[in-house]
Amino acid sequence: MDLNINSFVMQAKTFYGLEEVLAQELRQLGATNVHIKNRAVEFQGDLGFLYKANYSLRCALKILVPIYKFKANNDTIFEKYISKFNWENYFFNSQTFAIDSTVYSEEFKHSQYIMLKMKDAIVDRFRNKFGKRPNIDAKHPDIKFHLHISNNDITISLDSSGDALFKRGYRSTFFEAPINEVLAAGMLHLAGWEGKGNFLDPMCGSGTLLIEAAMIALNIPPQLHRKRFGFENWKNFDLNLFNKIKETRLNRIKDFNGKIVGFDIDKKAVETALKNVKSADLTDFIEIYQKDFFTTQKELFPTLLIFNPPYNERLNIEQDNFYQSIGNTLKTSYKNTLAWFITSDLEAYKKIGLRPSRKIKLFNGKLECRFFNYDIYEGSKKNNHNG
Repeated sequence: MDLNINSFVMQAKTFYGLEEVLAQELRQLGATNVHIKNRAVEFQGDLGFLYKANYSLRCALKILVPIYKFKANNDTIFEKYISKFNWENYFFNSQTFAIDSTVYSEEFKHSQYIMLKMKDAIVDRFRNKFGKRPNIDAKHPDIKFHLHISNNDITISLDSSGDALFKRGYRSTFFEAPINEVLAAGMLHLAGWEGKGNFLDPMCGSGTLLIEAAMIALNIPPQLHRKRFGFENWKNFDLNLFNKIKETRLNRIKDFNGKIVGFDIDKKAVETALKNVKSADLTDFIEIYQKDFFTTQKELFPTLLIFNPPYNERLNIEQDNFYQSIGNTLKTSYKNTLAWFITSDLEAYKKIGLRPSRKIKLFNGKLECRFFNYDIYEGSKKNNHNG
């Protein structure tokens, strides 16, 4: 497939539950033919749009460009198709490459074996054609291919992102198990955060939600601090076009007049979050304090409150009491607030003592979670009951 044509199909990968949010982001950026898939969104655009999508999308994990599709029901046919493809159109034999895979097939049960077959066929083609073969580098390849097998349908794509797009480049350190940056951005979008009013994360940990909230409020591109994208090693990479795209996106950065505040009871967490905020050049926009949320009062209005409560191993307290305390604090100290939190305790909302207005299924790594929304208003305690 020619990547220099006006429009070609791409696929942005994301987490379960964020597909609609990602589709909305893509439409706003100017993508055409946007179709939602499972943990992915398919769309069309040109080379410039590929650069823009990688640089600007907050809820994408990576962007793949399908370059080769065929059907095969055994290793021999698979190898035959791989051997005859023009791999030399996509990279030089002086470059390194790697392959990752997603396999759902009875015919191809061993993904490592089939990836090895693909690597060997590519290497043999280069050796036969040019007398020199490209090397494989699993950790830092110049070119990354993605092999997708569904039954006997084979799709091979170029990975345009390189390192996953949640690796924003601003996190200099982390505290225990930080939330993934893409998940954090997705939660903010789901909660309706657009940088209007104020934002509070009362259990901020490493500060990821605070940083992503500030980047949305200021319209800062999520990959501002990233050193490299996969497409920069492609044969058709256009540096001038990429620089123009970046300049256009940077010119869209705007002012923000609200406040973005984080609390954490743990001193180490506060220190970690402050380091990460500094690394992201957002010290002027984010305030972080060592505070116990359960002893605080609402100070700003209007305030959107989003947090990722820590696990009980870290707190060393009983989980039921912990969630009950969250509910009590929201009811007594944070009236007229929109509050959201994510947890892998799927029964947590029963302990809060309020009925959630929304429950959204998400995954934090492999953990199935719920993202709960509570509308806290005057009289919540009387008018609500366990949901």
